[in-house]
Amino acid sequence: MAKLQQCPEDYIFGLDIGTRSIVGTVGRREDEKHFRVIRQVIKTHDTRAMLDGQIHDIDRVAETISAVKVELEQELGYKLEKVCIAAAGRVLKTVVVRADLDLGEEKKINDELLHNLELTGMELAYQKMKDGLTADINMHCVGYTIVHYYLDDYLMLSMEGHKGRKISADFLATFLPDEVVDSLYVAVEKADLEVANLTLEPIAASEVAIPKNFRLLNIALVDVGAGTSDICITDEGTIIGYGMIPTAGDAFTEIIAQKCLVDFNAAEKIKIDSFSKKTVSYKDIMGISHKVPAKEIQEMVSDKISESTKMIADKIIELNNGEPVSAVFVVGGGGKLPEFPLKLAEHLGVQKERVAVRGKEVLGNIIFDQDNVSLDSTLVTPIGICLSYLEKNNSFIMVSVNGRQIKIYDNNRLTVMDAAIQIGFPKDNIFPRRGKELIYYVNNETRMVRGEAGEAANISVNGKHENFTTKIEANDVIEIIPSTAGADATATIGEIAEFKRKGNIEIEVNGKKIVCPKIVLLNGNLALESMEIAENDHITVLEYYTLEQVLRMIDMPQPTYFALNDKEADAEDRIYDGCRLTLEWEENENTKTMDDVLKEAEDASSDNQEEQTDETSNSKVQEDITEKEKTSSESSTEESETKSLKSKKKEETSEQKKSQSGTSIQITVNGDSVTLSNKKKYVVVDILDVYPFDTTKAKEATLVLLVNGMTADFTSDVKQGDSVELKWKAKD
Repeated sequence: MAKLQQCPEDYIFGLDIGTRSIVGTVGRREDEKHFRVIRQVIKTHDTRAMLDGQIHDIDRVAETISAVKVELEQELGYKLEKVCIAAAGRVLKTVVVRADLDLGEEKKINDELLHNLELTGMELAYQKMKDGLTADINMHCVGYTIVHYYLDDYLMLSMEGHKGRKISADFLATFLPDEVVDSLYVAVEKADLEVANLTLEPIAASEVAIPKNFRLLNIALVDVGAGTSDICITDEGTIIGYGMIPTAGDAFTEIIAQKCLVDFNAAEKIKIDSFSKKTVSYKDIMGISHKVPAKEIQEMVSDKISESTKMIADKIIELNNGEPVSAVFVVGGGGKLPEFPLKLAEHLGVQKERVAVRGKEVLGNIIFDQDNVSLDSTLVTPIGICLSYLEKNNSFIMVSVNGRQIKIYDNNRLTVMDAAIQIGFPKDNIFPRRGKELIYYVNNETRMVRGEAGEAANISVNGKHENFTTKIEANDVIEIIPSTAGADATATIGEIAEFKRKGNIEIEVNGKKIVCPKIVLLNGNLALESMEIAENDHITVLEYYTLEQVLRMIDMPQPTYFALNDKEADAEDRIYDGCRLTLEWEENENTKTMDDVLKEAEDASSDNQEEQTDETSNSKVQEDITEKEKTSSESSTEESETKSLKSKKKEETSEQKKSQSGTSIQITVNGDSVTLSNKKKYVVVDILDVYPFDTTKAKEATLVLLVNGMTADFTSDVKQGDSVELKWKAKD
């Protein structure tokens, strides 16, 4: 035998690996409109090595493929090395999902957001696909189409450059099980061939039977093979759905075998003869010869045809959103029985003229070099497999992702994102995540601090830094380091806007400026500026002082006269930032002069402004904060009759004289002896002036504060000999 030459680059070798036979086609593109079939060989399986479009005996199928390949090579004189194949629709699973991506705020739509939307859509499609499976089958996405885009729920043709708060899309995703692809690849490799392209049988058939200009119409293509009936629906210029019914020509053959008492191969011949002859002759397994009208054979399978076409019609309506299509093209040998298109039209509820077997009518652009070729519907899919290669060049490729070899369906636009989806890379590990937000309340208003942004996933392709939109090719080595979450949100009392805006209240007392720190309550307790805020904390920022609190700041007793902004005032009146106070006392020989006290208070205020710490700022805040002061929204009520402070204090002069001088007390704090001095009255917060206590642990721990074994807070009184326990307890 002469040595085979190298096959020309423009030659395309396609194999239609069917349930009953394998058709090998070699051809090339003649021009833009025409495809030339140079040679075609058909080999029937000797055994039922394939059932319902699925390979059951790989070695037997490989032998038949090899026989087809060798015969073609001998006729052509060329060595065939690469081949295009198609997977049957029997194992095809298609799902439609709607994916939404809430952006939170108005943003400009870019590639990253659209890829995020696609990832969301594919995750939903995978989940819907898995929910519909009855067995644990590993499925691969062989392609998806975005049917419609939506921006803020409005239909959009294009999203790029628009702004919105929410983007959505309708996805049509198609899946195949691993074993289907693997069995096809193994059978082909055993025949010493390499897969150049793999497509789906309904896609291949549509390449021939439904020209691009026909796809604007709502048409169904039904490819009735031996084991499956594959369905493809077109509308608005694109394919909108794929489907499959696991019944076709073999189901009719089996009935003929039973009723004619012949083996499967004899029954197949009887079925084919009934297409083209008026009378069919055969011999049953008993050796008896029969000669019957073709119409009698057709009547044998009439009920089965009706059953099968009803299933196909129902599937078409399901794929077409509950409506029958405008027309149906039938291809494949199983659909050539005369009653098939008639029954299908009946079940669809369309005119019988709108369901037709397509053969010669759709092969007008196909040139055959061989003589006596029967131009019928059986040629549509084999030629479509070759045309599919010219249109898309689809196949499975191998890539490495994080050291794992994966097989991925090549749609000529594969990106790192597709590889990430294929290995089930978690969405949360792809895009940067913010840390947990912090929600709390200030004066009953909700506040929120966002967590810090994390870092995006780190991606490299063949050692070069890339991103998720980077295109990938066969044998690429991809490394994806997961994205990270940012730090959780934190905040301190000192960072509250009301506190930061002006952290002190400045008032004028007898012409001297006094600076008083703002009073802040954390969950009802006096708070320090450095304390951290926890989730759902309630914070009250008081924008005022009372007279008693001011007196505590300057360490003076009740005055005999009190005026606020030059008007005689009551002790309950609120003193806001910028207010002027006039105070009068009855002086005695044991009392500091008013000027000396105010001068000291003014100097202390200046020092506090230059270098102020949380402890010294708050230690002078008066100990008794009433419930009225905790709720800043409540308004103080005025007494209907008040006495002047001047006359009232004159009656109490003798009592004041007894308590004007400061005293010292000894207490125990956490077992240590502590002295508090220079004040007439003490509260727990005064302990912080002299006892070292770490207040920065407020976020991660709970404060335990006991006075003489009883629960207390920072405003609780302490007296001579009291035992105080002050410590942090880890939160649960």
